[in-house]
Amino acid sequence: MATTSPYILVLYYSRTGQTAEMAAQIARGVSRVQGMDARIRTVPSVSPDTEASLPGVPDDGAPYASKDDLANCAGLAIGSPTRFGNMAAPLKYFLDGTGDLWLNGTLSGKPAGAFTSTGSLHGGQESTLLTMMVPLLHHGMVLCGVPYSENALNETSAGGTPYGPSHWAGTGEPQAVNDHEKTICQTFGERLARLAMKLR
Repeated sequence: MATTSPYILVLYYSRTGQTAEMAAQIARGVSRVQGMDARIRTVPSVSPDTEASLPGVPDDGAPYASKDDLANCAGLAIGSPTRFGNMAAPLKYFLDGTGDLWLNGTLSGKPAGAFTSTGSLHGGQESTLLTMMVPLLHHGMVLCGVPYSENALNETSAGGTPYGPSHWAGTGEPQAVNDHEKTICQTFGERLARLAMKLR
């Protein structure tokens, strides 16, 4: 069933809250575009225990994504902390279950992009974003980044790349998403929403 308003699906996995905060900032950017909503969703953790299961609704935070959330979106932003230069397993697990959407071309022609958070400044921000784009390309999606017309890309001393928003969380006490990183997230969300409106 189609929703009443088009929406950008902001789909993420977060362990310590930074990627979730980035998702909220991206949604703020989406909300700047009249006629486009943001739908924030997360994915459950995966477990090596095959008998383990999580409740169908998370205890707090965003609801778990359904395949319908993905199928009916006007655009997609996917976010994950970096894991050896790639997305975390829970998000990959969710995307691995979308073969039917790929087969039917459901997401083809829709705009999409990626965002990430890393513990170290040079610990895989750009490689994670680039590798996260591979399944988006397989789905036929149109990639969206952050142009250098966004001044925060030139001013940031933490996260932020032209490939997509990023955050430097640090390896000790996690650092909050800073103002430059928030600006880059919001710019990305707004740009993605504007692309979605044009491509609809």
